[in-house]
Amino acid sequence: MARGKKVTIIGAGNVGATVAYSLAMKGTCHEVMLRDRNPEIAKGKALDMSQAANAARQHTLVSVAEKAEDMAGTDVFVVTAGFPRKPGMSRDDLLMMNAQITKEVVTDIREQAPDSIIIMVSNPLDVMTYVALKESGFPKERVVGMAGILDSARMAHFIYEKIRYGAGQIRASVMGGHGDDMVPLPKFSTVAGVPLTDILSEEEILDVVERTKHGGAEIVGYLKTGSAYYAPAKSTAIMVEAILKDTRQIHPCAVYLDGHYGYRDVVSGVPIALGANGVEKLFEVTLNENQKKRFAKSVASVRSMINVLKRNNFFTNPEDNIITEE
Repeated sequence: MARGKKVTIIGAGNVGATVAYSLAMKGTCHEVMLRDRNPEIAKGKALDMSQAANAARQHTLVSVAEKAEDMAGTDVFVVTAGFPRKPGMSRDDLLMMNAQITKEVVTDIREQAPDSIIIMVSNPLDVMTYVALKESGFPKERVVGMAGILDSARMAHFIYEKIRYGAGQIRASVMGGHGDDMVPLPKFSTVAGVPLTDILSEEEILDVVERTKHGGAEIVGYLKTGSAYYAPAKSTAIMVEAILKDTRQIHPCAVYLDGHYGYRDVVSGVPIALGANGVEKLFEVTLNENQKKRFAKSVASVRSMINVLKRNNFFTNPEDNIITEE
């Protein structure tokens, strides 16, 4: 399927706006559209970015969707909309609030652009990807969550901090959910093709793995009032480009598992080939026993949050509220 020229980003905060800027500066698509609950801020950012695109001699126009109908004809949606957790708010409270936002967003997407592809960025990422899939009714190949590219990039940076050479040649690999239960894979990580285990000691690798698992929290600790957005946005832009250019490059992304790795009816991060149809192929890599246990723990964590939604009869289709255990 030939993908077109229009990308709509829902949520024009730090992450969403930086995704738009990254796409505009590369001329990845003809039009980037912003949709936000504060349209005036979205208009200001869109105007600023359109002018930046002209300075960069790029053809991309950044505009604003003031109403849902403006999103018609979109090829790829990027969803970053959601609330951050506030003092006194439980994880379940945040989960329900952001799931409701995602439900409303994908309802508009389904009505305005039924043939589009959805990239989810909102947290909790894996669960929001599940919600977007179920509520959109799209094929599982056309709903993908951004997580593994970001986590792999963080791991690659921490490897680089250790060795101080090979920048741009480090290939790190991460699986599982986006959070503390992610599963970094040193076995599949290399520097210019050399296995990581031949470069770093076991102790150094463990340190890299731990920093990767808490990479987002480390940045929050420095920023105090917000979270990371440059790396998440660039990781998302890479996914958009892979779809629009049909590169079919392999990236770790959050997708629906339907028997893969022995799990069903859950979303988790695994290696996929990403192209014009979304998920072109899902790869099942060989894990050792420790990695299998950690991946199982990660999947269980995501499933427990999905089951919170099901117990609250959240999903529109009653059959989607039936709790399954694998």
